[in-house]
Amino acid sequence: MTELPKTFDPAAIEARWYGHWEEKGLFRPDRPNAEPWTIVNPPPNVTGNLHIGHALDNTLQDILVRHARLKGKDALWVVGTDHAGIATQMVVERQMNAKGQKRTDFTREQFLEKVWTWKAESGGQITGQLRRLGCSMDWANERFTMDEGFSKAVLKVFVDLYRQGLLYRDKRLVNWDAGLGTAISDLEVETREVKGSFWRLRYPLADGSGFIEVATTRPETMLADMAVAVHPDDARYTALIGKQVRLPITGRLIPIVADEHADPELGSGAVKITPGHDFNDFEVGRRAGIEARDMLNMLDAKACIVQTSDGLIPDAFLGLSTAEARKAVVARLKDEGVLIPHIDKDGEEHDAEPRTIQTPFGDRSGVVIEPWLTDQWYVDAKTLAQPAIQAVRGGDIKIVPQAWEKTFFNWMENIQPWCVSRQLWWGHQIPAWFAEDGRVFVAESEEEAQAEAGEGVTLTRDPDVLDTWFSSALWPFATLGWPDNGDKTLAGRYPNDVLISGFDILFFWDARMMMQGLHFMEDVPFKTLYLHGLVRAADGSKMSKSKGNTVDPLGLIDQYGADALRFFMAAMESQGRDIKMDERRVEGYRNFATKLWNAARFAQANGIGASATLEAPNATLAVNKWIIAETVKTVQAVDLALADYRFDGAANAIYQFVWSRFCDWYLELIKPVLQGGEAGGEETRAVAGWVLDQILVLLHPFMPFITEELWHAMGARDHDLIVAHWPMADARALDPEAEREIDWLIRLVSEIRAARTELNVPPGARLPMHVRDANEATTARLIRQASALARLARVDAADGEVSGGAAQVVVDEATFVLPLEGVIDLDAERQRLTKAIAAVEKERDALGGRLSNASFVERAKPEAVEKARADHADKMAEAARLHAALGRLG
Repeated sequence: MTELPKTFDPAAIEARWYGHWEEKGLFRPDRPNAEPWTIVNPPPNVTGNLHIGHALDNTLQDILVRHARLKGKDALWVVGTDHAGIATQMVVERQMNAKGQKRTDFTREQFLEKVWTWKAESGGQITGQLRRLGCSMDWANERFTMDEGFSKAVLKVFVDLYRQGLLYRDKRLVNWDAGLGTAISDLEVETREVKGSFWRLRYPLADGSGFIEVATTRPETMLADMAVAVHPDDARYTALIGKQVRLPITGRLIPIVADEHADPELGSGAVKITPGHDFNDFEVGRRAGIEARDMLNMLDAKACIVQTSDGLIPDAFLGLSTAEARKAVVARLKDEGVLIPHIDKDGEEHDAEPRTIQTPFGDRSGVVIEPWLTDQWYVDAKTLAQPAIQAVRGGDIKIVPQAWEKTFFNWMENIQPWCVSRQLWWGHQIPAWFAEDGRVFVAESEEEAQAEAGEGVTLTRDPDVLDTWFSSALWPFATLGWPDNGDKTLAGRYPNDVLISGFDILFFWDARMMMQGLHFMEDVPFKTLYLHGLVRAADGSKMSKSKGNTVDPLGLIDQYGADALRFFMAAMESQGRDIKMDERRVEGYRNFATKLWNAARFAQANGIGASATLEAPNATLAVNKWIIAETVKTVQAVDLALADYRFDGAANAIYQFVWSRFCDWYLELIKPVLQGGEAGGEETRAVAGWVLDQILVLLHPFMPFITEELWHAMGARDHDLIVAHWPMADARALDPEAEREIDWLIRLVSEIRAARTELNVPPGARLPMHVRDANEATTARLIRQASALARLARVDAADGEVSGGAAQVVVDEATFVLPLEGVIDLDAERQRLTKAIAAVEKERDALGGRLSNASFVERAKPEAVEKARADHADKMAEAARLHAALGRLG
């Protein structure tokens, strides 16, 4: 046994134990005959730093993997990082810019050498941060989405999908980031509210018979308009369908088409259609019979105006940015008399109506995203989605919480082609080569492509790279040896047992892993998909750097320790709900760790050490039988909670058991035995040591550092806690009679303590206790537990009648009467309680009035309404407590 320091210091033990576990290979102990259990970590960006979302996601994963390891399974937590095409290229380019260099000053190969150098020197900082959190990952086999084996898998998947007709090149609209010069995914688009304008325009009918009114927030796009749409049932425009409009500025003739996209209730009910620069308009254009190759494009890669294929844009607009073009177009429309002025409430005339516009921005570049018509590579997601849909419907993949299934099906059943090409240099370069005549050859190597093209055919490789989501979709199987390993189960590792993921990447990553896994492995990638919520600021708002409300998890670890942060994440993770960040709760769980530390010090001081048995020791004392039963029930509760992925339920079951049952009650109840005042010392020390061991094992997945430290401090061990045995929930250890007796004792002591506190009885005052209506069982318990009642409740058994004022406590069938004459001023106490009741009821009723006011509930901030409800509940409870106290006085 190693004597514990008086003060619990997380920093002193965390680095030491993590280094020990990793050095000894304990994150992947040798268990060749054990049941495999596998989870893969969502690969963080190689450029990334640990944020609070990572802390939640990885804490939940580590709880599961440590639990599986303690259950004796061959638990594997696959770890690695994502090459993060855009983010990494930006980091390296910024470094080059600081030296006065540009990417284009170098060849592609030279630039990539610089990126690999950066990765070797600075990349992967987050892996060290994950270690600080305590993540028990298989670092010995760390992967990278551009390592040799993984890259081989990526190339094979691309080529196979192409040859199977599931991957193709097409001209479609993409989210174009002109700042980065590449297409980006929806996840990399950030929508912001921008003060903009709403212009109304008159488009003249070609036959000179009048005008049709349209409205737009992007007037510059009218340079590439190809139609005006009206609803087929809108009687105002029935006669105009099929007629033509002559566009202002360009003079282009465009048709009026019928399409349900036009809403008769919005504006004039007529909508300008620019299929080459708006996602909705693209679909309208296709329904109107306009092929993508014929759609007009008015922008270049830098989002500047270029000539359309019909040559109708006036030279004065060419080369302008979209912002410059907007001003120029509005001015020209005004000159041509087709701009309808906006009249404000004061009768003032303006070019446009002010509006707040939801505007897409690149989350990294910060520039406005333009829908742009380009040639890109696409995966036939609709075909690949069908087996994934069936896997969820059929129960082969269980989504937790189940409520997310509806969202999953809605997206998958309406899925669009997946754009997988990006205009970058860093990433998996697309294995496609073009001949001078436009033919394309897709192969895993240039040699294969040349052989397919034939001798003498000059080939040029596609310069684009693959979307990082394309490669990460292979994570559950390409990290485990595919395609070199022909075993479809990958040695029992596929399917993975569970995937933990934020709901925000359900479609970008989770669904795509389902599609690729089912297609290439002919089985689901994971059996269960657990989707957690977001970690929000304390007021419930979304965290963002611009708001200044982000929380650094490493700072919390520095202040409170990794164990406290981990336990907070688990205790607050309730299925289907976001987590509100509350540093006071983190501090509270640091206090919980300190309480356990002090309990272990108490145990050491009283000769309680490491248990010598996995099974509960034999017990004869009721208090020992009771704590064994409480331990077994806690094991059962934690097992059930973790099986259902109810992390909060598991954490709170352990918390209540450790804080209340073990520390507050059991250790107090056994003090006389340990101090030699009562019999049963040897038995009690054995039971207490066994219970403390079970606590350490149960708590280890949640708080790995303090539990490992205490495990070794309590005595010599032949193995580390990380590879110990999970407790057995043996129902044979339950003793109902002992449980009832100690539960009765706790309730009685608690009621007496509450009465003393409510009535301001001095803490040191000893009170006589008279008992009425007690049955034989209660009378026997009073005799057996007399010393405990005297010590914990400061009461002594008394006979005879009670005269004067007294407090009454009822537990089960018996009434316990505590005379108070001479102990407190009864009249003054009645007055105090009456006055307190009036004050608290006044506050309660005022809050109730606010909450019954519909205007307050509807208009106030949600957090204000929530606080009012919480305060109202508190005042109601306080009023009830004070009434009960007054009632005790009779």
